[in-house]
Amino acid sequence: MTATWPDIPYEPWHETCAALHLYSQVVGKYRLARTPWVNHSWHATLYVNARGLTTSLVPDGARGVELVLDLLNHAVIGSCTDGRTARFDLGPMSVAAFHRRFLDLLRELGATTEFHGVPNEVPNPIPFAEDTVDRPYDAEAVTRFFRACVCIDRVLTRFRTSFLGKVSPVHLFWGSFDLAVTRFSGREAPLHPGGVPGLPDDVTREAYSHEVSSAGFWPGGGGLDFPAFYSYAYPAPPGFADAAVAPDAAYFDARLGEFVLAYESVRRTSDPDASLMAFLESTYRAAADLGGWDRGRLDCTTGNPRRPRPIRATPV
Repeated sequence: MTATWPDIPYEPWHETCAALHLYSQVVGKYRLARTPWVNHSWHATLYVNARGLTTSLVPDGARGVELVLDLLNHAVIGSCTDGRTARFDLGPMSVAAFHRRFLDLLRELGATTEFHGVPNEVPNPIPFAEDTVDRPYDAEAVTRFFRACVCIDRVLTRFRTSFLGKVSPVHLFWGSFDLAVTRFSGREAPLHPGGVPGLPDDVTREAYSHEVSSAGFWPGGGGLDFPAFYSYAYPAPPGFADAAVAPDAAYFDARLGEFVLAYESVRRTSDPDASLMAFLESTYRAAADLGGWDRGRLDCTTGNPRRPRPIRATPV
């Protein structure tokens, strides 16, 4: 029902959103510094959990550390496999203050405090320790954002199941602050030209080393002043921008180079889950069909609880 998808207009909380984005980068960079590289930077991401966003378990020496941005009780919570825990409250503060408290939390856990101290993928990045401008913190808006992420994570997770090929987890990239899932054709892609602001070219090129159809959600910012879903292909096959996709409110944004669907257009439908799924499926089909993906080998029925995949009698 529509009521389960919260209203999350971007403008009223855009300053808090920008702060939360940078806080997620501080937390994410700890994971990035400690975790072995996984294809397409999957080792660096955060995940939606029951309370907010988590690093999952991060190796730190002989122990493991998990860090959670609790977006219900508004705190950063750290847990270590040796039993230690630490926390500090989220609220109005500067990025520098958040960074300082985060380092104190890591020390309390006995964790490593060294990680890259400059934001990525934001205009005019300021080192965390030097960003002393006070930031607001709208706790109610943050919780609504979290509840929206729970709804979106649910649909992206279900969409993920109808693909037998290589597919990413559903995860939040803290650089661009988007919740995303990506499917791969299995073929190598042309070398990416790079040039993504605030991101080293070798990272971008490794991320796009193979053909993808990727979809996800932004809360706003990055050229959009409203929360939205997106879907793109790399490389974009000929005719992709002109493909017919669903629902009717979706459109191709030539400036961004991807399909866009406003969150509000989904939220206001009688079945938001089905509306978002239509967008995910139709944009994937456009990318895969126009790109010549072997869908007979890659696609499958959507997964259901307690139902194993049927085994094909003969290879496709």
